[in-house]
Amino acid sequence: MKRLVSLLMIAALLMMAGCDEKKTSNLSVPYEKYTLDNGLTVILNEDKSDPMASLVILYHVGSAREVPGKTGFAHLFEHMMFQRSENVNEDEFFKYIEGAGGDLNGGTSFDQTIYFEVVPKNALELAMWLESDRMGYLSNTVTPQSFALQQNVVQNEKRQGVDNRPYGFTDYVLLKNLYPQGHPYSWDVIGEMADLANATVDDVKEFHKKFYVPNNATLVVSGDYDVAEVKAMIQKYFGEIPAGEELKDPEPMTVTLSETKKLYHEDGFARAPQYTMVYPVAQQYTSDAYALDVLAQLLGVGKNSPLYKVLVKEKKLTSNVSAYNMSQELAGQLQISVTANPNTSLNDVEKAIFEGFGKFETEKFTEKDLERIKAGIERNFYLQMSSVMYKGFMLAVYNEFAGSPDFMLEELEMMKKVSMDDVWDVYNRYIKGKNYVATSFVPRGQVNLVADGSVNAGIVEEDITKATQMEVVAGGEEVIEKTPSSFDRSVAPVPGPDPSITLPEIWKSEASNGMKLYGIGQHELPLVVYSIVIEGGHMLDDPAKPGVARFTASMLNEGTKNRTPEQLEEEIQLLGAIINIGCSDERITVSVNTLARNFEKTLALVQEMLLEPRWDEEQFSLNKTRTINNLKRNLADPNYVAGAAYDKLVLGADNILSVDLSGTVESVEAIAMDDLKSFYDKYISPSVANFIIVGDIDQARVEKALAGLSEKWAPKEVVIPALSFPPAPEKSAVYFVNVPDAKQSVINIGNLSIPRTHPDYYKAQVANHMLGGGASAKLFMVLREEKGFTYGAYSGFMGQKNYGTFQAYASVRSDATLESVELFRDIMAEYRAGVSQELVDFTKGSLLKANALRFETIDAKLGMLNTMTFFGLPADYIRQEEDYLRGLTVEQVNETVQKYIDPMRMYYVVAGDAKTQMQGLKKAGFGDPVPVN
Repeated sequence: MKRLVSLLMIAALLMMAGCDEKKTSNLSVPYEKYTLDNGLTVILNEDKSDPMASLVILYHVGSAREVPGKTGFAHLFEHMMFQRSENVNEDEFFKYIEGAGGDLNGGTSFDQTIYFEVVPKNALELAMWLESDRMGYLSNTVTPQSFALQQNVVQNEKRQGVDNRPYGFTDYVLLKNLYPQGHPYSWDVIGEMADLANATVDDVKEFHKKFYVPNNATLVVSGDYDVAEVKAMIQKYFGEIPAGEELKDPEPMTVTLSETKKLYHEDGFARAPQYTMVYPVAQQYTSDAYALDVLAQLLGVGKNSPLYKVLVKEKKLTSNVSAYNMSQELAGQLQISVTANPNTSLNDVEKAIFEGFGKFETEKFTEKDLERIKAGIERNFYLQMSSVMYKGFMLAVYNEFAGSPDFMLEELEMMKKVSMDDVWDVYNRYIKGKNYVATSFVPRGQVNLVADGSVNAGIVEEDITKATQMEVVAGGEEVIEKTPSSFDRSVAPVPGPDPSITLPEIWKSEASNGMKLYGIGQHELPLVVYSIVIEGGHMLDDPAKPGVARFTASMLNEGTKNRTPEQLEEEIQLLGAIINIGCSDERITVSVNTLARNFEKTLALVQEMLLEPRWDEEQFSLNKTRTINNLKRNLADPNYVAGAAYDKLVLGADNILSVDLSGTVESVEAIAMDDLKSFYDKYISPSVANFIIVGDIDQARVEKALAGLSEKWAPKEVVIPALSFPPAPEKSAVYFVNVPDAKQSVINIGNLSIPRTHPDYYKAQVANHMLGGGASAKLFMVLREEKGFTYGAYSGFMGQKNYGTFQAYASVRSDATLESVELFRDIMAEYRAGVSQELVDFTKGSLLKANALRFETIDAKLGMLNTMTFFGLPADYIRQEEDYLRGLTVEQVNETVQKYIDPMRMYYVVAGDAKTQMQGLKKAGFGDPVPVN
């Protein structure tokens, strides 16, 4: 069955929804859908404009298919799918795809588990071989050893994402109390730690047998390929896999609450109280769900929302409000979350939320408000179409959960039809006067801040001295029973000749005020992304008052001479655009994402923001409060404090870049509006700026549109200071940051290295690739896949214009801190002793073949332009990198490693529980650990 979902139709729908449609592109999403005899649904989306191909497979199974006592199975099994199968050896899944120049991953939610590979088109058969083998030929390879390892990995993922961060248990408490016991959404996707520990090999095999079957999946192949060849491949690799038992799609199970429930938790990682409330609402793909999406944005998104007005502007209880609707297959929930200012009563926050509801009812909203919300739909749709992977996701999700990829048109029609009456209807039926679940998470010892009527949530935190750890017992040589097949599946397909890669053509120009212009045309989608990159940023801060550069950039977003902050935000939203001015260590960047037809309109707004800032006093005060509160909250985050300590050591305590980009609490409190105006007057200049643009636009149109900005933005001399950095340490030492009761230790290891502009920088990146550059690299394979100590371990060179660092890092189970530090040290030392020809060949092939991924989407092309222009690289720098790779030798890699990776001259920074971990680190051989405040 061949079908065509036309973007022209979608654009027309959105024009009816209020968008100012003047031009549409006659684009389409062609697809062919058919079903194999075993029930596997196949969708083919041929796209000759994309140099890559993607394979997406969605299984209709998530945590909602689990049962109490066996939670976390769907996600745990996702990990098992990357281990091995009958014809793919252990841990080779990553190696095959990365070696072919591709990318891969998987993800689990309540309702689905999805896997993807994005590869050069010559490796598409390889991806099919791998996916089919783990669909039909995996169960026999699940052993107690491999299973125990992945249990440990998932437990560490839970520690990293839930147990060891502020407010990490919020979802756990909300789900448990919003849904009745036994409801499929009443537990989190990650599952209970005890359930993960108690799972057995037989449990996993049964789970795979039931749910990982062709008749419970949708396979989507997108990109540049021959349809007939791909159909033959699909039949060969997937056609003989037997169907499983018939599975019925779950029916919706929406809930109502008979009473309001309020719960609290004293959070050892929180520095400020957080209030979250959730209302049960309708399931996905219903008219109510789309009206609820709009309602959530009207209530709490943006400066014009009633919740923002009451909580942020009027009562100053917080610096931000979050509101969103999440409708899923079985049920939905509308959630409002407020991280309050320190020492703020959450009772006051709760009252203010209801006051915001009252303001919503009395002040109401307009058709224009609906229009600005709907205006982002078209942009978001086109953004999803910009890569083969996301197109594959869309086609798979709509097919599996809505019955057909065509539902994307129906969904847009339903979004378009949301009226003011629909919004008021769902507000009255789901929110006004209805029961809800609320959580109050407060810093330990501040129970006085919880909302009235809250009861203890009863969270039992893991005792780090008795951390759950599955024993991995090494076995003998395993004999895997092979499942019969019509052909020899043990032979991996060999990718054909590498597809030729055409580098995008770059045009260059210069504005009359000295600003350099660079662009790339990409006309497949009616989108434009562009940036104005102004050199300077944080490095121009006065060391006595850090944070001014970032504060200045943030204030340029807060209105213009003729527009209030609210009016400016509304104008941007009505265009369906995103405009943001941000700051980093070495630059201030104006970033814009827009429909091509609105390029000139967005540029006019950018001109106002850059040349006529409002310097709004109220927003100045709000931004100051927001920044100070964020800095205070960060001090409870183990990753943040580890990074701060690392930067002080590597960059030097007196270096402005070793201070947080936002400054310190003391420096921000001292910043005055005049400081921002002075920074703006001195440093915001086209003489140190580049304008870069990619999308459906030509050079002449860009130059014409920029004429006004060029004329009005006068250049001035900007002197970029030379910063001094300390030398690398003569010998390694361990520095310890105490995070009491931390469930994991954050490890950062490294030293000062070379900047991005150094001739050896790319050589260093290449040399690091198989040490810590990805999932096939040594650090990941040992610390995660062999030991199960962490969710991930990596290393890399981070090159800026004026400096660079080398850093190896991981978050590990607390009682594995010493062994992990020793492993980092020993793996780097072994790597330094010499690499093999096999490793060099893999690195060469992987990086060469992956080049197409570097500029597949318009955002990727913009990133390439940014790298080239900011660091002063030649236009053919990618070709030069390819030439280096083609001639890569063992001697070159070894020479580079010897120069830039020495584990005996690095800082070893650990943030964790000092009481149980610090003294043991003396055994690492670097002397007594040095406590760091």
